[in-house]
Amino acid sequence: MSRVVVIGAGLAGLATACHLSRSGHEIVLVERETIPGGRGGRIHDQGFTFDTGPTVLTMRGLIDDVVRAAGGDLDSLLPMRLLDPGYRAKYADGSEILVRHGHEAMREEIRAKSGPKDAAAFDDFSVWLRRLYEVEMPHFIDANFDSPLDLLASPSAAARLLGLGGFGRLGPAVARRFEDDRLRRLFTFQAMYAGLPPSSALALYAVITYMDCIEGVWFPEGGMGAVPVALAQAATDAGVDVRYGAEVSRLLRRADGAVAGVEIGGGEKIAADAVVCTLDLPVAYRHLLPELKAPRVVRKGQYSPSAVVWHVGARGELPAGTHHHNIHFANAWDSSFDALIKQGRMMPDPSRLVTVPTISDPSLAPEGGHVLYVLEPAPNLDGVVDWGTQRSRSRDELLRFLETEGYPTDIVTEELVDPVDWERQGMERGTPFALAHTFLQTGPFRPKNIEKRVPGLFFAGSGTTPGVGVPMVLVSGRLAAERVTAHLPGAASTRRRSTRRAGTDAVA
Repeated sequence: MSRVVVIGAGLAGLATACHLSRSGHEIVLVERETIPGGRGGRIHDQGFTFDTGPTVLTMRGLIDDVVRAAGGDLDSLLPMRLLDPGYRAKYADGSEILVRHGHEAMREEIRAKSGPKDAAAFDDFSVWLRRLYEVEMPHFIDANFDSPLDLLASPSAAARLLGLGGFGRLGPAVARRFEDDRLRRLFTFQAMYAGLPPSSALALYAVITYMDCIEGVWFPEGGMGAVPVALAQAATDAGVDVRYGAEVSRLLRRADGAVAGVEIGGGEKIAADAVVCTLDLPVAYRHLLPELKAPRVVRKGQYSPSAVVWHVGARGELPAGTHHHNIHFANAWDSSFDALIKQGRMMPDPSRLVTVPTISDPSLAPEGGHVLYVLEPAPNLDGVVDWGTQRSRSRDELLRFLETEGYPTDIVTEELVDPVDWERQGMERGTPFALAHTFLQTGPFRPKNIEKRVPGLFFAGSGTTPGVGVPMVLVSGRLAAERVTAHLPGAASTRRRSTRRAGTDAVA
């Protein structure tokens, strides 16, 4: 029996392990922390529970794929409910638009808030989003690439994407459809997940809008930290050997340069025929492959902006109208993105996300308390911000923002995370969003999930194929598993029966 070691029990590593769990190989998953989750960890303090990673969960069907690959049942392992509304958007003029689940509900919301013309435009817009998704998912997202020439393997798909305007710009594509500027912002802010301003992001990234606004937003019982716990349980039930408190200190190599296993902190060596590494790629090359020059895009590429995240446990009542996810749009838009991305400065007039998970699960805070997750975009460490002084300034500004918006500010416990903290956690340039999704850092141009100079070494996670976000890193795990099964003979295929099932089952 061959052995595969997976480094890291974040979502990418857990997905990899689950997809390999019934491949006929022995799977060992090693994690430096004492719990699963990676950057999606948890903080417990004074009765408050904070999820330190992603707070927005979409594409339930992709999680179902991972659990089913290990022979598990998602409803049993990870009960969750659909959030409706998925978001509350509040604008600087005090107006609000809710992102409702279901076409008719959202259309009526737009009709009531923006008028019948934009409501009618939503019909065509939602069809456009779905068509983009149906082309992109099987051909450009859920696919391994060995070179840009692989795009020619699906010329009809590329032609369809071109015909849909996928290679145009997202901001103008949405602006042409809607008159209400509030809708333009609501349906393009997701470009930030790809590390780009809406004005310059490719329109194909409207697929993220599809995931949020069409397929819907979910919340698992027990909070987002329940996701890695459930996937770890599925992996363990399928026979994966999960080892916590095991930080990899060295990659073992054979005389011919191929992978031979890993060495963990205490000196223990785990022999392996293949290794899947989920560390941020620049960190992986520096610490595990110091003798190799990382691919140019890893060294010289454009990295996404970062974020300041303030975890707040507070006593008090929420303002009327608060929902689970609340986006507070500021007056400024293009100028704020210019400051953030082009100038490397804090947004002068920032938009912010406030997630209040205790609306859906009161057990995450003591009686009379709430958990607030407050996120403000920030430059990564390539910017000009002095975080020695900005850190306290950011906290003060976020506190004033919460007070102005009426959120509770009788703070019992808090934790602020800035780009310096992200870097300490192993995230290159201090951003949890990895390489930006520019055209030349997307699809076949993104760092590959295979290191051909080290046979048997593969990658998963946001820095490689297909990219950033919970849905993408789950897909990255399956793609890495597919690489492993192609490398090691005698394994069952990890290919899903249908690459579209993730979409069609998403609301099952």
